[in-house]
Amino acid sequence: MSPLTHLLASWIIAAKTTDNPRECRLVTLAGVLPDADGLGLVADLAIGAFAHKDTHFYYYQRYHHYLLHGIFGAAFVAVLFACFARSHVRVAILALLVFHLHLFCALIGSRGPSQEDLWPIFYFGPFSKDPMWIWRGQWRLDGWQNRLICLSLFFWALWLAVSLGHSVVGVFNRRVDAVFVGVLQNWHAAWTRSRSNRASRKDLH
Repeated sequence: MSPLTHLLASWIIAAKTTDNPRECRLVTLAGVLPDADGLGLVADLAIGAFAHKDTHFYYYQRYHHYLLHGIFGAAFVAVLFACFARSHVRVAILALLVFHLHLFCALIGSRGPSQEDLWPIFYFGPFSKDPMWIWRGQWRLDGWQNRLICLSLFFWALWLAVSLGHSVVGVFNRRVDAVFVGVLQNWHAAWTRSRSNRASRKDLH
């Protein structure tokens, strides 16, 4: 699934299970960080642009889903992020939860264009390629299933932002988030008033 889908899913869990912005940010990022092993794509593009050499996406293909998509990456992220939290144990457990949710989503929804272009999970990577987890029914990365899930999470996240007073934007900038949530709450209040007025007019008739 796309990084946006992982971000939204992790934030929703974090927003419902943490009680301060720092821990919400830590748990959210724990669910996105596995895709850092896909930054080899940047190296491939840079080599192609500056060295005029086609790497055939060597670094991306070699390290994505291998360096951080496993138990060692999960343990590293959980321990590291717990060190920066107030509730160390809770953040460690939640980080492990959203990290493994990322792995599950990657397992079911990361296929390329062809039926054979499957992305496996190496749970003991980068130290071993055994076991290799793979699902033959894996959805395309741009498939309708992933789009539907992402869209549903997006609207769920907006709804939560109105009620909680903070949104996924706060993971990156709390000031911008305050403005964003304020706009959402104003829209929601206006929509609620409009519904109430329509209901009142119906009652009068």
